Amino acid sequence: MTIVTRTVVCREISRDRYAQLPRQPLIICASLVHSPVNLGGLCRTAEAFRLEALVLPDLVIAQTHAFRNLAASSHHWQPLLECPPHLLAGWLTQKQQTGYSLVALQANSTAISLTEFVFPQQTILVLGQELTGIPEEIVQQCDRSISIPQFGLVESLNVQTAGAIASYEYMRQQQAQANSP
Repeated sequence: MTIVTRTVVCREISRDRYAQLPRQPLIICASLVHSPVNLGGLCRTAEAFRLEALVLPDLVIAQTHAFRNLAASSHHWQPLLECPPHLLAGWLTQKQQTGYSLVALQANSTAISLTEFVFPQQTILVLGQELTGIPEEIVQQCDRSISIPQFGLVESLNVQTAGAIASYEYMRQQQAQANSP
């Protein structure tokens, strides 16, 4: 006989105080992502992990049905920022000057494997455009490039899925640090 145990998480968070609770200093920069569906999924991921912000190319996207459908009300709670792609290099420079490390997430054999990378606490995770990725000038601006190891024939993951995996690894590392003596 197999006994299955489950951990139950207490979700007694007051909505009145929720906005004042601390957030993790990870910003997902999705300025280059065009799909409202992918952006809605990223919003949901960012809110699930209480990340500092999700950067959209245009805040109007958050009003679309496709975004809201996948965001599943997370857009009401998740801080959203706007940075059009043509302003991205300058915005990243400003954030670097305030202490953030820029980490490009790409499907690239020269990037550091996510399994070997240690995230700095204040990180901006730069995601690329669907199909074409991150422009080389933006990659060069980043402090590091990371990739998610893959073992199948498919060469890349959907940007929303890749962003969620990297965000989870960031959170896993932060929790491990917080719990270490």
